[in-house]
Amino acid sequence: VNALMNVDQRQVDAAILFGTDFKDMKLHETAARRPQLPLYVLARDSTIESIPSVSCDSAIAMAEICAHLWARGYRRPGFMTGPRTLSTALGRRRHFVAEWAARGVTEVPLLVSGSYDRHAAIATLQAYLTCTPAAERFDVLMCENDALAMGAADLARSGFGLRVPQDLAILGFDDYEQVSAPCYDLTSYRQPIAAMVEALVQMIEGKAPQQSLALPGELILRGST
Repeated sequence: VNALMNVDQRQVDAAILFGTDFKDMKLHETAARRPQLPLYVLARDSTIESIPSVSCDSAIAMAEICAHLWARGYRRPGFMTGPRTLSTALGRRRHFVAEWAARGVTEVPLLVSGSYDRHAAIATLQAYLTCTPAAERFDVLMCENDALAMGAADLARSGFGLRVPQDLAILGFDDYEQVSAPCYDLTSYRQPIAAMVEALVQMIEGKAPQQSLALPGELILRGST
């Protein structure tokens, strides 16, 4: 973010904002200060029409995820998000809720984590499990990214003695290398990073239309669901 705000002092042909750790205000400020500087967003949706983004298609991702969970018999879903000011541009919760609504499930508890890390996830899930009777808890927790999913799995197992997935299924998003470790074995959705970067390079080089693009990823099934 500091580099972006000091872009006036740099000789660059374009600026790329990656991931979720920035607010839309920064895009507006940079666009106003350097209107001729091409701006792009990678791995999340752009909320500004004039700034194209390349992202993983959240609608396709959540359709695949929810179809899998439904087929496995889960009927009480929950969703853990990061900070609300950052997560809205990902679209994952919106599509997750819509998929369950289409199946007649209209209540999806929302757990809001203060940041996208496992420690914040532990605190967030601990508050929920402590206050919610076992019979009323969700049976599957979709986490907005893998860091949240790892924290949730740690807390469920070591803090409450829950079995994953028998007592609580957990899955994440991004498919970090760590989630495939036996201690986690988390189902996750893999973003098509190589294809996303290639598409963005094509835009920067003027070889592709300057418009937002969403690409499908891949659901990676493991033992947590």
